Amino acid sequence: MSYETRISLGSLSLSRLVLGAWRLLSDLERSDADSVARLVHGAIDIGITSFDHADIYGNYGVEEAFGAGLQRWGGSRDTIELITKCDIMLISGARPENRIKHYDTSSAHIRASVERSLKNLHTDYIDVLLLHRPDPLMDADDTARGLEDVVKAGKVRAVGVSNFLPHQFDLLASRLPFPLVTNQIEFSVKYVSPLTDGSLDHAQRLRYAPMIWSPLGGGSLFTGEGVQEVRLRAALRDIASQLDNTDISAIAIAWLLRHPASLIPVLGSLKIDRLKTMATALDIELSRQQWFAILKASTGEDVD
Repeated sequence: MSYETRISLGSLSLSRLVLGAWRLLSDLERSDADSVARLVHGAIDIGITSFDHADIYGNYGVEEAFGAGLQRWGGSRDTIELITKCDIMLISGARPENRIKHYDTSSAHIRASVERSLKNLHTDYIDVLLLHRPDPLMDADDTARGLEDVVKAGKVRAVGVSNFLPHQFDLLASRLPFPLVTNQIEFSVKYVSPLTDGSLDHAQRLRYAPMIWSPLGGGSLFTGEGVQEVRLRAALRDIASQLDNTDISAIAIAWLLRHPASLIPVLGSLKIDRLKTMATALDIELSRQQWFAILKASTGEDVD
């Protein structure tokens, strides 16, 4: 069995695995334009055509660096999908007007942020725009107007949210004339709260595919020495041996893909060989008992 390599988000589709660019500027070997162009080529070669950004990544610098790489890449824009986020306001030399970290979901900020992202990424449109964090001062009517404006102008193809709880998602959705296409949330074999906090139930009820950030637990799954990490590594290695796949990261990604909410993992590696390895998860179907064995390793106990 193999999972589909594409997944629908409303009227558009993404690759089932997405490359997350947030570490781009922390890896100086891969942040120049030529290296970014090679990264894009390499990702596309293994079926990853969707690239996840946020305006704040790299202290507001990743979009611009990636955009320079896209210009050097020179491929057809309609063969890739660009995702970005807005609303987190960092204290930064790049944003001297920000005196305190805060959120801004105003329509004016949404429009301005989209314009900046389009310029940085050297593109005419963003495939998916996400609100990065729930904003306690969000005026749902005003926020919806901003999102409507950028969609009607053809600058954004679809909109969604990130880190929203179901009731926060529903509030914004109630003001929009089109659906929110995703909620990007944290979920991994280490962090299983979405199984019980309503997030994945909500996604199934409304039939949208959640994007998943930190799908490998931020890397501590491989290096951490806590009780949970040790248990998980043992369980993942055991199942890997059963499936003749020696890489536990692929098993951990396959655990996410096994969930019926059609999850879309956002992979943080910028190394093509690592991406290839993780992409083998698309050919792994865990049995129900293998899936629950990993859940038990995560929580430390059997289900009730």
